[in-house]
Amino acid sequence: MKVVLDHRVTDPAAVPASVGRTAYRIAQESLTNARKHAPGTEVTVSVTGTAGEGLVVAVRNPPPEGEVPPVPGSGQGQFGLTERAALGGGCLDHGPTPDGGFEVRAWLPYG
Repeated sequence: MKVVLDHRVTDPAAVPASVGRTAYRIAQESLTNARKHAPGTEVTVSVTGTAGEGLVVAVRNPPPEGEVPPVPGSGQGQFGLTERAALGGGCLDHGPTPDGGFEVRAWLPYG
């Protein structure tokens, strides 16, 4: 799986460890989902932020090429990530993109 990282955090050392762990878990689960539901696609992970404005983590993949067999029991990870973001005072949205791909976008406060 090819992953492109766009990392633009003003002061990474200022991001609290708890926010960093949440961001890591969001990226990890989102990459796993992209591998399952859109195998072979290039996935973009974007991490941006600054103290006071918060951290934004976005993971996006284009639509898969061809048919992908359904993955049994899928869909629960996104609910867990939404709860995790909310526990830290943030929010998470996920869903299809206009081009048929999928995006997970989270905002996590810090500073």
